[in-house]
Amino acid sequence: MKKLVLAYSGGLDTSYCAKYLSQEEGFEVHAVSVNTGGFSTEEIAIIKEKALQLGASSYTSIDALEHFYEKVVKYLIYGNVLRNNTYPLSVSAERIVQAIEIVNHAKKIGAEYIAHGSTGAGNDQVRFDMIFQILAPNIKIITPIRDKSLSRAAEIEYLQENGIDYSWEKAKYSINKGLWGTSVGGDETLTSNMSLPESAYPSQLITKEPKDIKLNFFKGELVSINGQKGTPVQNIIALDVIASKYAIGRDTHVGDTIIGIKGRVGFEAAASLIIIKAHHLLEKHTLSKWQQFQKEQLGNFYGMLLHEGNYLDEVMRNIEAFLSDTQRNVSGEVSVSLHPYRFELNGINSENDLMNASFGNYGETNKAWTADDAKGFIKILSNPGKIANQIIQNHD
Repeated sequence: MKKLVLAYSGGLDTSYCAKYLSQEEGFEVHAVSVNTGGFSTEEIAIIKEKALQLGASSYTSIDALEHFYEKVVKYLIYGNVLRNNTYPLSVSAERIVQAIEIVNHAKKIGAEYIAHGSTGAGNDQVRFDMIFQILAPNIKIITPIRDKSLSRAAEIEYLQENGIDYSWEKAKYSINKGLWGTSVGGDETLTSNMSLPESAYPSQLITKEPKDIKLNFFKGELVSINGQKGTPVQNIIALDVIASKYAIGRDTHVGDTIIGIKGRVGFEAAASLIIIKAHHLLEKHTLSKWQQFQKEQLGNFYGMLLHEGNYLDEVMRNIEAFLSDTQRNVSGEVSVSLHPYRFELNGINSENDLMNASFGNYGETNKAWTADDAKGFIKILSNPGKIANQIIQNHD
């Protein structure tokens, strides 16, 4: 039989693929799901059971949480990446790591084919196919939903005709959860003027009493919360548990899709938004203005390339090297206050704080220069403007 690896989530599209490819096309289907923070142990067990019922020869769950952090999330923090100044690339960033893990598994078991359940109308088809084609150009990509232009109704009808009668009722809201945030899609996000209701978000407001927390960073990575040390992944999860009870991190992102149309999606990303903003504040105190300027340009560029599936381009490794180098002095503690639906950054403590009072206090006192020094500095600084203004007046 022809050996095929299927990127399998347990949803309608990939369930159709598992049944159709094994029964109609005669493939030996090996279902694989890659956990980047979206599946519990109980959910993985259910997904495995369904995959085998649908005709898969095997099911494998790959834990890629640490890989996701080390290869992607770490640099999203270093670069303070918020797409369109809003979205922390919560789910789109996961697809890259999932595709790489699926390719590695296909090579490991000697599969000649890879399949996924993407339609022809979204971004994921581009992200998956690009990674597959670059890393495994000899492995053929099969996409039944896209190739056959199947509707949900057609998929459900086929599965029911073949004895698979799970509950395929479409949820009112589509939820995709991961380490770096949760996306929320619904009828409202298909419009330009409607907002998601309170009930659409998975995390509801539970705690109303304000809470102060301390986030400690070492060379740009979150190493402890309130003095409790943990790995960056453990700290992200722990912070999300705390902050999501305040319903923090909700917003709606409007952006340009890879396929050229505008897209709109709701999300909740309590931990990622707090971490990015706290990290950015620490950088304002510990980096020079030109470091911050270059980081802003390259961080934004990194996020765009990642979003559009260009993760394997060598320029991404170049940007990662630059971002990593900028983090040498980004160490210290950031004080944050949590409130219902919002958070406040209160300040930082760092041995590398460039706001050094020995040079003076802005707008108050100067200790490292005299009044004459200041007047001479300003006079020289104004020279380009004086020269340009003289030329303009002569032409008038």
